[in-house]
Amino acid sequence: MPGDTLPPPPVAARRPHTWNRPTGPVTDEWAWLADRDDPAAIAHLEAENAWADQWFGTRGSLIEDLFGEIKSRVKEDDDAVPVRRGAWWYTSRTVTGLAYQVHTRGTSRGTATENVILDENAEAAGHGYFSLNIFDVSNDDATLAWSGDTDGSELYTVRFRDIATGTDAPEEIPGTTWGGSAWSTDGSVFFYVVPDAAMRPWRVMRHRMGTPHTADEVVFEEPDERFFVSVELTKSRRWIVLESSSRTSSESYLLRADDPLSAPRSVRPRRDDVEYSIDHWGDRFVVVHNEGALDFRVDTAAEESPGDWHPLVGHVAGARITAFECFAGWAAMQRWVAGQQVISVVRPDGSSLDVRVLDEPHEVEIDTNPEFGAASLRISYQSLTTPPTVAEVDAHSLVLTVLKRTETPNVDLSAYVSERMWATADDGTPVPFDIVRRASTALDGTAPCLVYGYGSYEASMPPWFSVARLSLLDRGFVWALAHPRGGGEMGRAWYLEGKLLAKRNTFTDTLAVVHRLGDGIVDPSRVVVRGGSAGGLLVGACITMEPSAFAGAVAEVPFVDIVTTMSDPTLPLTVTEWEEWGDPRSEPWASYMLGYSPYDNTVAVKYPDLYVTAGLNDPRVSYHEPAKWVARLRAVSPGTLVVFRCEMGAGHGGPSGRYDRWHDEARTLAFVISAAS
Repeated sequence: MPGDTLPPPPVAARRPHTWNRPTGPVTDEWAWLADRDDPAAIAHLEAENAWADQWFGTRGSLIEDLFGEIKSRVKEDDDAVPVRRGAWWYTSRTVTGLAYQVHTRGTSRGTATENVILDENAEAAGHGYFSLNIFDVSNDDATLAWSGDTDGSELYTVRFRDIATGTDAPEEIPGTTWGGSAWSTDGSVFFYVVPDAAMRPWRVMRHRMGTPHTADEVVFEEPDERFFVSVELTKSRRWIVLESSSRTSSESYLLRADDPLSAPRSVRPRRDDVEYSIDHWGDRFVVVHNEGALDFRVDTAAEESPGDWHPLVGHVAGARITAFECFAGWAAMQRWVAGQQVISVVRPDGSSLDVRVLDEPHEVEIDTNPEFGAASLRISYQSLTTPPTVAEVDAHSLVLTVLKRTETPNVDLSAYVSERMWATADDGTPVPFDIVRRASTALDGTAPCLVYGYGSYEASMPPWFSVARLSLLDRGFVWALAHPRGGGEMGRAWYLEGKLLAKRNTFTDTLAVVHRLGDGIVDPSRVVVRGGSAGGLLVGACITMEPSAFAGAVAEVPFVDIVTTMSDPTLPLTVTEWEEWGDPRSEPWASYMLGYSPYDNTVAVKYPDLYVTAGLNDPRVSYHEPAKWVARLRAVSPGTLVVFRCEMGAGHGGPSGRYDRWHDEARTLAFVISAAS
C-alpha cells in the first residue's frame, strides 16, 4: 500500500517434504510449520506478529479512533434481562473496565443482581484468555457446575461451587469438552463429556459427587470416529438425553434423571442418512427427524415406547425445522423459510401460529427458557439496523412484549437502512444477500463494500447487528451478507447443493453476489471479502478463483489447507468432517478438493491485500494452515500485501475479553478501510 515504509515481511524457510496423494506426489516446503515443538516454527510466528504489529502501528491513529467509536456505542455497565429458573431469577452483567461477565441471582426479577455466583473476571485473573463453557445449577439450586478454558484449547476444567458460600469443592474434573452436561434429580450425579485424542467428544461420563474424577464411570462411548456425543437434561427435568451424531445420521439414548445409575437405552438404532432428536413433552416424547422428510418433521411417541413415532407437524419442502422446544401444554418451533428464520407456537394437536417480529431480514432465536411450566416464550431478535432485543411472547395470545433492547449510545439508528437483494449463480440459481448502509450512501456504483460469507455445515447466517460495523457504514461503506449454498438459509437442499462434490457452489455463489454488487451497486474496484474458519476457506477459494474481483480479503482462522488436513485422520475432527467435505485419500474427492484448495492453488499472480489470523491453541483449524498459506503467498506472490497475526495464547475464537475483542476488531476494520482506499 502507498506510504508503507516497513522492512520486508518474514520469509519462512523452505524444507523439502512430499505428500503422496491419489493425484500424485505434491511438494510442500512449508509442512514443517505444523510442528509447534519446532522452535523455528514458533520463532517464525513471533516474527510474523512483530511485522504485523509494525504494519498496524502505521495505522495506530485510525485503530484508536475505531476502538473509541466502538466503545462509545456500548453501554459498558449493563445488565441482562433476568430469567426465572425454579425459585430463583438469574442474570449477568458487565462492568466498566472489566472484560468479562458477572453472573448473579436473586429471589425476584428485581433482586436478580444481588447474589454473585460466578465472576468471570475473577476466574480470568492471571490468564490472558478465559472462556466459560458449562454453567449448570443443580435441581436443588444449591450447587453450580461450571467449567473454564484458559488457553483457547477448548479443554475445560469442571468445578463445583457451593452457591451459598461461593466456594468451589476440592474435586475438579480436568480435560472435559463441549457437549453439554446434566444433573440427576437429587444432585448426587453429574454427567459431562470428554474428548478423544482427536478432540472428538466421544464419551459421556458419570461423576458421583464427593468422589475423585478418577473414579468417574463411562456411561456411553462412541467408537465410530464419524460421530460425536452430547448430553443434556430435558426442560421437564425428568429425562437425560444422550445423543451421538455424525454429519448425516444420529441416535438418541434416554436415562431417567431420578435413576442416574441405570444404563441408557436407545430410542431408535441409527440408520444412514436419518437424523433425529428427542425431547420430553410432559406425558410423551417429541421427535424431530428427517426420515422421508428432507426438511424434517415432528412426531410424538409414548413414554413407554419412544421409538414408535406418530405424526404431529408435517414436512414442508423448503421450510427447514431447526428447533422444537417443549413446555407444559405447548411448544415453540423454529424454521428457516425462504432465507428467513420463523418462530411458531405449536399446540398439542400440531396446529401452529407464527410470531411476527420485524419486516426487514432479521435474526430471531428461541432464547433461554428454563421453566417447563412457563406461559410465555422468551425470544431474542436483531437485524442489520436493530440492536439485540429480548422479548416475551404470550403462548396463547401471541402478544409480544419487549423486555429490553440493547442500548447503543451515540447512535442514530434511523440513519441506517437494510434490505434483501438477489444475485444469479452460474447455474441460474437465485442467491440471496442482505445489505446495510447509511441512508445517505448511494447505491450508484461508487461506495466501497465489505462482503461477509460462510456457507458450510448447514450453518445459516441470519443478519446480526454490530456497533463495530457502524464505523464502516459511517465511512461510506456498504456491508453485505452473502447466503451461498452450503448454509441452510433456503432449506436442507440449499445445504446439500453446497457440500461434498457440490462444494464449489459455495464459492461461485459468493462470487455471483460480488458480481451483482459490482454491477452498479458498489464500486467493483473497492470490494473486500471477509470470513472465518470455513468462511476463511470461502475467502481463500474466492480470491484464488478470481483475485482481480477484490481489493482486499480478511481470512480469520481460515481452513485453507483442506487436502492435507482432511488426509490426516489423526488431526482433530478430521474423520467427523469427511461427510462434509469428502475424504481426499481416494477419488473422486482427491481431485475435486484439490481443485479448490486455496493452499494448493496459490500461484504467481497478484492477490488482493490480505489480512490472515490464526490461534496457536486452535483445536478446529490448526494454526499451521494459515501460517503455511501465508508463507506460500509470500514466496510465489511477493507483490501481494499479506498481514498475518497468530494469537499465541488463544484458539479458534481469538481474544476472549471484550476490550481485547474490540481492539482486535478495530485492527480488522482498519485493514478493510486501508484495502478499500
